[in-house]
Amino acid sequence: MCTGGCARCLGGTLIPLAVFGVLANILLFFPGGKVIDDNSHLSDEVWYFGGIGSGILMIFPVLVFLGLKNNDCCGCCGNAGCGKRFAMFTSTLFAVIGFVGAGYSFVVSAISINKGPKCLLANSTWDYPFHSGDYLSDQALWSKCEQPPDVVPWNLTLFSILLVTGGIQMVLCAIQVINGLLGTLCGDCQCCGCCGAGRPL
Repeated sequence: MCTGGCARCLGGTLIPLAVFGVLANILLFFPGGKVIDDNSHLSDEVWYFGGIGSGILMIFPVLVFLGLKNNDCCGCCGNAGCGKRFAMFTSTLFAVIGFVGAGYSFVVSAISINKGPKCLLANSTWDYPFHSGDYLSDQALWSKCEQPPDVVPWNLTLFSILLVTGGIQMVLCAIQVINGLLGTLCGDCQCCGCCGAGRPL
């Protein structure tokens, strides 16, 4: 497979992941599926926009990856194909940007899952009742959250989605870093050797 074709495949896979991340982040603003009266009652990590920020940032590498398929196969070393090498190198830089964005979403999600949601407690205050992810192994602790209804499974599910999508995006962007470096060194296609050797007919 051409490295440009591989990049296009990766770009196509990143699109639904970015959409899922954005949607999950938006739903976090409606804990338990309900509109909250006071935005200060939302968990702090919701306002870090991990999914939305990552999704927006992922637009740039996706566009670059999808555009690489338009490169023809496959010259090198001073020939017209050197432009393709530069394109592959550029895709590597954008893959790093995508990796950073996905990593940000991954870290924010992991912190939020470990911390748990902010919710209304029995003493009528809004706070974080859980510590170091203790609620993950003891569902009985979920009853500490009186409002919003079902906020614990809601936050846990959505931040888990962000965690998984962020992790997958990091892996795909890392693959493109390797793919882009191979394309930079050896041309746009794996069927071509470096410096034009083994060029396909």
